[in-house]
Amino acid sequence: MSKADGMNYAPQGKPNPVCGPGEFLFAAIGLDHGHIYGMCNGLIEAGATIKWVYDPDPKKVAVFKERYPEVMIAESEDQVLQDSDVKLVAGAKITSERAGLGLRAMAHDKDYFTDKAPFTTLEQLESAREMVQKTGRKYAVYYSERLHVESAVYAGQLIADGAIGRVIQVMGMGPHRLNAPTRPDWFFIHEKYGGILCDIGSHQIEQILYYTGATGARVTQSQVANHAHPQYPELEDFGDATLVTNTGASGYFRVDWFTPDGLRTWGDGRTFILGTKGYIELRKYIDVARSPEGNQLFLVNQEGEFHIPVSGKVGYPYFGALILDCMNRTENAMTQEHAFLAAELCLIAQREARRVRV
Repeated sequence: MSKADGMNYAPQGKPNPVCGPGEFLFAAIGLDHGHIYGMCNGLIEAGATIKWVYDPDPKKVAVFKERYPEVMIAESEDQVLQDSDVKLVAGAKITSERAGLGLRAMAHDKDYFTDKAPFTTLEQLESAREMVQKTGRKYAVYYSERLHVESAVYAGQLIADGAIGRVIQVMGMGPHRLNAPTRPDWFFIHEKYGGILCDIGSHQIEQILYYTGATGARVTQSQVANHAHPQYPELEDFGDATLVTNTGASGYFRVDWFTPDGLRTWGDGRTFILGTKGYIELRKYIDVARSPEGNQLFLVNQEGEFHIPVSGKVGYPYFGALILDCMNRTENAMTQEHAFLAAELCLIAQREARRVRV
């Protein structure tokens, strides 16, 4: 796990299986983004068994096989999709190709677990909604900046327990290190990555919805820019947006590709959650100039001021809940509507964004 490189950041936690070996089989298709390793780590730690991997690039497959030596290498995508023992397909294809894989997986009676962003167009989203309705399959999304961050998980538990009252505002900051020479060509093609608000902005919108308990929201303003990378004319290196939820809460987030080389991790991700009876700050990946240890949670409420280091104490319950949802046809890990709403709002924010001319 590289803390310097967000594209290959794959958290590992303590095994907490919800099923026995071989009881829930899944496959990995599409290794274009390193998040596939975090997705697979989470599923395996929760008890899932990986059976197949497929990608047209044998080099990517060889690296994956080295990480998961038990996996079998498929000769084609169809070989995986035709295997009735495989219950879930996990994929991290080029962003614009993720919806297509999901449709094919669901058409073969499999649940689908994709890296964010799950779509690059509203038309893709509508097709996925229709396929979910038709097949009853799941289109799950790896919103990792909440699901795979212990401080973010614990913040949700505190809010559910009433620690800060009713949430009235969420502010998120999602800076990332660009590492341009290591990025694939598709990363710089707008049609393929979808734009910065669609891409890394999807994490932030999902968190605004989750922490406020919203089932609806509207984008009130959004903007994007390419401030410092003219050599990549289709890259957006900065974006921000504001939302108002149907709970009356407001949300603001900023995402960018300006993490300086002096920072010891790939991005100083922060979340600030204001409630009617207190507030929470999350320092997700580092405590700048103090400690390289992330998952620092700060809580201030009527009881006092609290600093709670969370690493290794909370785990990642989403993955076990997702497996059980697939096995039992329940909806406890994340509702389908929540996953789709977050995707829809980031697509709207991207579509309506004002482009700042530099």
